[in-house]
Amino acid sequence: MRRGGPAALAACLAGALAVLAGPGPGSSVWSGRRPPRSYGHLEGDVRCRRLFSATRFFLSIDGGGGVEGTRWRERPGSIVEIRSVRVGVVAIRAVHTGFYLAMNKQGQLYGSGTAPAEPSPRSPPSLLCQKEFSPNCKFTERIEENGYNTYASLRWRHRGRPMFLSLNSKGRPRRGGKTRRQHLSTHFLPMLVS
Repeated sequence: MRRGGPAALAACLAGALAVLAGPGPGSSVWSGRRPPRSYGHLEGDVRCRRLFSATRFFLSIDGGGGVEGTRWRERPGSIVEIRSVRVGVVAIRAVHTGFYLAMNKQGQLYGSGTAPAEPSPRSPPSLLCQKEFSPNCKFTERIEENGYNTYASLRWRHRGRPMFLSLNSKGRPRRGGKTRRQHLSTHFLPMLVS
């Protein structure tokens, strides 16, 4: 028994072609493209944390702007503010000392303002240790598959590769050019401050 005939077949083909052609303008049918994401609410966010390395050290910036790892959890220089500059980009500042974490072109970590361009013998110490935010203070933050975060310099690269914040097995900072995303020394857990 035959149903419909040529008119039903034509209507069926027209419907199939309409589905293949896609939705018309103003249609609410899913187009297969992802809508743009909006992370504006994350910009300017400030989190107080202790950065605990996978090498079992807390990141610390001392009063002179030196960067090191410490096993002592309660050390004042180990509390940092992780401030969101824009989506995926953060600035890290020691709460106690006020220095921003920075990385120079050679991949060395330091507290911002600790290496003035031209130190003068007559300059007061407060001018020698300016706690300024600079482009060297920006890091890209990425959550890795193991749940740890990595922080790579936004400004500097070494032979096309990102340079990461890293503490070695003795708690000393490693040069950025020797670091890779896969190294455990570059993995940090942002721990809540209690």
